[in-house]
Amino acid sequence: MDKIKHRTVLVNDINMHIAEIGEGRPILFLHGFPELWYSWRHQLLYLSSQNYRCIAPDLRGYGDTDAPPGDANANYSVFHIVGDLVALLDYLGIDEVFLVGHDFGAIIAWYFCLFQPDRIKALVNMSVVYMTRTQFLKPTEGLKLVAGEDFYICRFQEPGVVEEEYSKVDTSLLLKSILTSHGSTSTIFPKGGLKFPPDFKIPLPPWLTEEDVDYYVSKYKKSGFTGPLNYYRALDFNWELGAPWTDAKLKVPVKFIVGDRDMALSFPGIRDYIDNGEFKRYVPLLEEVVFLEGVGHFCNQEKPDEVNQHILGYFNRF
Repeated sequence: MDKIKHRTVLVNDINMHIAEIGEGRPILFLHGFPELWYSWRHQLLYLSSQNYRCIAPDLRGYGDTDAPPGDANANYSVFHIVGDLVALLDYLGIDEVFLVGHDFGAIIAWYFCLFQPDRIKALVNMSVVYMTRTQFLKPTEGLKLVAGEDFYICRFQEPGVVEEEYSKVDTSLLLKSILTSHGSTSTIFPKGGLKFPPDFKIPLPPWLTEEDVDYYVSKYKKSGFTGPLNYYRALDFNWELGAPWTDAKLKVPVKFIVGDRDMALSFPGIRDYIDNGEFKRYVPLLEEVVFLEGVGHFCNQEKPDEVNQHILGYFNRF
């Protein structure tokens, strides 16, 4: 880990922290929630040893990157986030990059490919499939209909409410509960927030150490949760501004990886969307879908060696 270099760069009017290591063709890694650049630690170390230049930022609102205050729509739309990444590539002098995304980072990766496909050589995306924009239903309205008002994304919408609930819970327990959860029940976040009995402990799986959790905790205690939650609060705004891309297809080569125990895969209709060819229809250059057996949502951390080989094997083809 000591080989990974850190610096802060000014891009798109924010100070962005990036972790980087290696020389060669560049790979840009985009993390999700509740994560950081650190989520890619295994990929950075391995792929940099295979002649790739690996770059993993803390995205806007996360970790050691600035978290602009105020309205989510005014500061945390996908246009802001992709704009940060375009500015980052320009700052680093990179015309074209390999892209890897996970969770909300996967959503940002899809949009990056949609907005600026000429900047992306190929994409390995994880957990969250590309869904074309629907014309008549906002994302949060659709989620409420399918999953109910206690679905976590629906619960995240009201500014300040979930932050207040999170503040009443030990941050370490909170992050452990999210990082170790599996299946569809983990997406339900009932009103009133999480409650843990006194002296409650969450056992960690082999892929996650107390040291890992401590790192996440230290950063979330510093920067808070409002920035990350604002990504979800801007979903409907993204939909409103995304009208020009209704039914748009992605024109970037893609490999998609998901754990068969991932909550994103168990969401109603997603497995059928993949299996019946609709995913391929909207991502015509989708070359492979990989289902990792016995793996949950955080596949790049749960099975780093396997994921590393999938990324390396795919990018080496180009």
